[in-house]
Amino acid sequence: MDIELFRRHGHEFVDWIADYFMNVEKLPVMSRVEPGEIKKRLPAAPPERGEPMERVFEDFKDIILPGMTHWQHPGWFAYFPANNSPASVLAELLTAGLGAQCMVWQTSPAAAELEETVMDWLRGMIGLPGGWSGVIQDTASNATLCALITAREASTEFESNRRGARDPLVVYASTESHSSVAKAVKIAGFGADNLRLIPADADFAMIPDRLEEAIVEDERRGLRPCAVVATVGTTSSGAVDPLRPVGEICRRRGLWLHVDAAYAGTAAVLPEMRRLLDGVELADSLVFNPHKWMLTNFDCSAHFVREPGTLIRTFEIHPEYLKTGRDAVVKNYRDWGIQLGRRFRALKLWFVLRAYGVEGIRDMVREHIRLARLFQSWVGARPDFELLAPVPLSVVCFRWNDGRKNEEELDLFNRKLLDEVNASGRVFLSQTALRGRFTLRLVVGQRTTEERHVRQAWELLTSAAERLKA
Repeated sequence: MDIELFRRHGHEFVDWIADYFMNVEKLPVMSRVEPGEIKKRLPAAPPERGEPMERVFEDFKDIILPGMTHWQHPGWFAYFPANNSPASVLAELLTAGLGAQCMVWQTSPAAAELEETVMDWLRGMIGLPGGWSGVIQDTASNATLCALITAREASTEFESNRRGARDPLVVYASTESHSSVAKAVKIAGFGADNLRLIPADADFAMIPDRLEEAIVEDERRGLRPCAVVATVGTTSSGAVDPLRPVGEICRRRGLWLHVDAAYAGTAAVLPEMRRLLDGVELADSLVFNPHKWMLTNFDCSAHFVREPGTLIRTFEIHPEYLKTGRDAVVKNYRDWGIQLGRRFRALKLWFVLRAYGVEGIRDMVREHIRLARLFQSWVGARPDFELLAPVPLSVVCFRWNDGRKNEEELDLFNRKLLDEVNASGRVFLSQTALRGRFTLRLVVGQRTTEERHVRQAWELLTSAAERLKA
């Protein structure tokens, strides 16, 4: 493709994306294709000769687009948000055009120094201690894995464990922790049997006393407590583990404390929400995702550490072909995680922070929290609906319950209710299980969501419930 043809198609694609931003609300949020439907329409083999871009783009619109679920739809209330924004999309275009592989300072000095700068901005924005340093990982799952590997390497007992000593290392997390913790425990070599799931209280937050009891019991059995993963904003209900008492236990007993704030960390940009991170100075590492609630395209995960030297010693490598004359005076982010190759993720974050400003991000987050609490009030005011968890931020967990059905019947009714509401194409909610009960889950966090969209979700739920119970 020559440059002028590239220029013409580039303008066409940007126009299409702008129209998509304007019209995405008219599309069904969830894709309505059946399994295998897209694959049947795709050739079994690639073309021998190149095809014109016009034909490729038409197939994108005709074949691919119907199979997409629209995360940027204002009726998106499922899972967590995965926001983008015009500023972030434009930066991604520049990143793709530059095509840089930013593994060390020398391979793109601006990428390394911009990452250092924007991570320092983020640290200040959410109120982390001044001495902490950050790196951009791809996902919170990867950041948690890096934290647990670092904790493993930092353990004074690790060398004896590798030599076959009978004192395996143990990791602790809440029963409400994300599934990535269990996966990281296996990948990092602790073994699934050495993950302890600590009971949660009535608000679905970790119980510190039960954590300490588990640690004491493992020590009594000759095991080596190594790390705790505390969650700020659990996936199921948005619950917040109490960082200060958990951190005090970790400090007293010499355990690494990693904080998974993937979703809720963004809320700490609000001064009134800094309490979410009360006690974070006692932690060793923290992760939150600007690609969830901070208008930055996936993937962009902010991983902070109290002592970067511990992280670097865990992951640094020194093959001759990667050495440069500047290594002693710069940050080579290849040594801050698992990946050697690194995308220029800092650019889109820089664009977002400059385009919206801290105040613009605060305004969005504050409005989303207001809308979630408004929805919470509607649920609480209806005798045939009930809240199933507190609403500290923008996750509302609830179900229909008129008091006349048993738990099995309620689960079935609410499954049908969820399916009917999602089938409308106007909104998308997801589900979870809280204490074994099927739970409807509405998350307010999409960039373009307004009060009218939240009201629409409530009207769809109540009208569908009336039809189903008739």
